Amino acid sequence: MTDSSNHNSTPERVPQSGILARMLDFPDRTLPALLQRQAVLGERVLLRCAERELSYGEAPDVAARYASRLAEEGVGPGDTVAVFMSNKIELIELWFAIAWLGAIMVPINTALRGEQLRHAIGTAEPLLLIMEADYFAALSPVEDIIAQARAVFAIDIKGDGESIGSLSVKELQPNITGIPAHPVAPGDTAAILYTSGTTGAAKGVLCPHAQFYWWGTLTGEALGLDQDDTLFTVLPMFHTNALNTLWQAMLYGATYSFAPAFSARNFWRQAYENGATATYLLGSMAQILLKQPVGSLDKEHSVGVALCPATPLDVVEKFHARFGVKLIEGYGSTETNFVFSNTLGGYAPASMGRVTDGFEVRIVDKNDCDVEEGKPGELIIRQREPFSMSQGYYGNPLATVKAWRNLWFHTGDQVFRDSEGIYHFLGRLVDAIRRRGENISSWEVESALMLHSDVEEAAVIGVPSDLGSEEDVMAFVVMRPGCTPDHVNMIRFLESRLAYFAIPRYWEFPAELPRTQNNKIKKHALREIGVTSTTWDFEKAGVVLNRTSKRDK
Repeated sequence: MTDSSNHNSTPERVPQSGILARMLDFPDRTLPALLQRQAVLGERVLLRCAERELSYGEAPDVAARYASRLAEEGVGPGDTVAVFMSNKIELIELWFAIAWLGAIMVPINTALRGEQLRHAIGTAEPLLLIMEADYFAALSPVEDIIAQARAVFAIDIKGDGESIGSLSVKELQPNITGIPAHPVAPGDTAAILYTSGTTGAAKGVLCPHAQFYWWGTLTGEALGLDQDDTLFTVLPMFHTNALNTLWQAMLYGATYSFAPAFSARNFWRQAYENGATATYLLGSMAQILLKQPVGSLDKEHSVGVALCPATPLDVVEKFHARFGVKLIEGYGSTETNFVFSNTLGGYAPASMGRVTDGFEVRIVDKNDCDVEEGKPGELIIRQREPFSMSQGYYGNPLATVKAWRNLWFHTGDQVFRDSEGIYHFLGRLVDAIRRRGENISSWEVESALMLHSDVEEAAVIGVPSDLGSEEDVMAFVVMRPGCTPDHVNMIRFLESRLAYFAIPRYWEFPAELPRTQNNKIKKHALREIGVTSTTWDFEKAGVVLNRTSKRDK
């Protein structure tokens, strides 16, 4: 079954002014070109975070001056620059500068630790690493990998006297004068974004400028954005969603406002103070907000719409009734784009919606043959607009060929299409866990557990979460002979090796794991067991995870 239908989007909020994104000439679909084009908006605020703002008129100059400084360090077209930073205006300014030089930004997930962090930085092969001083301690264990970069910089130190182990860290400030933008094509890579490694080690996705252009265009159309909007996010800038939001703002002449991280208690206050009109929720964020006590700001804000994929119908209805916010859904991924929208052809809540312009999709069986109408299968996608999807995985041609076999990108997701042409998400075919907006690789968690000297073998699965449609992480661990399980010790061991969200909530310690005749672990059998009355739950036990890795004092 193939679908490449065109639909006329008629959302309630229709763009009224600013750039008509679809009319942007092909050569202008790059970050440097868009920065220079939108400079005519002058003092209109482009970025806002905490006490800082950056206007549209200032942005090209900042890009040129930071680019001048980076060029002095040898950064040029095609070079990779790793950025290990939290949500700050400086991170976006650095992306402007890196793109200005024709180079590639590689934002690294700040929650990564140990081998996860070593893998991401090592495979990115950055010419430079730019970071915040708060993360010195996190990078110290992988000093040997970051030593391969030409230089390490921090945006928030004074002078060049700091160090990570034996590595010196330099202060980074923009030069007084800038340099002209290097010619950049829409098909050039703008960023390498790391997947979660759902079927193995994380892969670096090559995202061209034109892919971000279409992300911004299509998402903006679904949300009905215009120049009077303020787009507010608490999502991290090492993921697709928050970077996509920047392009939405720039394409529609809107303001992009963001906070460092998600706080359910403070979310509506932050939205109110920022004058937000649109926001972005992932995973269980909508359910978490609904679980908060009723507050005076529940409707004392200007947010009218939120992008919130994969939300159950009852949550959509309750969220709108309580907060006055319409939840817009769709479907996309780091490798693809905003391929589905539930605002096309009429609002279809609690669904992926219909296919957006510029893409073809099929639902297939394991042999890539189309399934019957209404039957579930794997979603595969291809583009009709140049460079509107990823160009593959950085330094990993085998994974690229496998994912794009038969010239279609294989999502690993199971979906079906109903009689009205609306698509519905059923689950993942790959061995991955989705927890609170993060994709977690079972393989990576199992690998970290196997590093513990008392562990004989381990298997990790996802189990239904009490927050709705997502999952929690559960570990089945077989101890070595003579070793006794120590739950808290296991958690503390993993804290230095995994992102906090990947640490298992539930624990079982069986004598052995069920296996097939060819010695593979029967994950389906473990899922059938799931959480029982004897399962140890760190939340119920009152164990608090260490979510911060601050600089050593």
